[in-house]
Amino acid sequence: MTKIEKIVEDKKRFLDLLLLADEQEDMIDRYLPEGDMFALYDDALKSVCVVLPLDEQTCELKNLATYEHAQGRGYGRALVHYICDYYNTTYRTMLVGTGETPGILAFYERCGFVYSHRVPNFFTDNYDHPMFDGEIQLVDMVYLKKDL
Repeated sequence: MTKIEKIVEDKKRFLDLLLLADEQEDMIDRYLPEGDMFALYDDALKSVCVVLPLDEQTCELKNLATYEHAQGRGYGRALVHYICDYYNTTYRTMLVGTGETPGILAFYERCGFVYSHRVPNFFTDNYDHPMFDGEIQLVDMVYLKKDL
């Protein structure tokens, strides 16, 4: 039975999973305290996400991670749909930023996100080591948006 719960205490206990989507802990520490965390369980923990308010109309999906053994089973998509429903009376727009990785961009597009803008050199300027997704080096942050 799949269930999603909001995590309000001891968010760092999910660090191993958060690091799958954002591999530098000090970057996670920038948004985790102020962000809302949600965890998806299907018997055991499968996926987590963190949503951060940006202003009165916009929030940002800062981290979405699913354990590798559970990927491709719809858990990430279920969590995205849940948080979009959760925030649709609070915010008008949700942003998500990611590296220029075709599979991840396609995932968010299937979830209803469209291209918004990019931040050049985000990964090279903000991380203490080169970031890769497979063989693709992440340089720019690509932002997508979804109307809630």
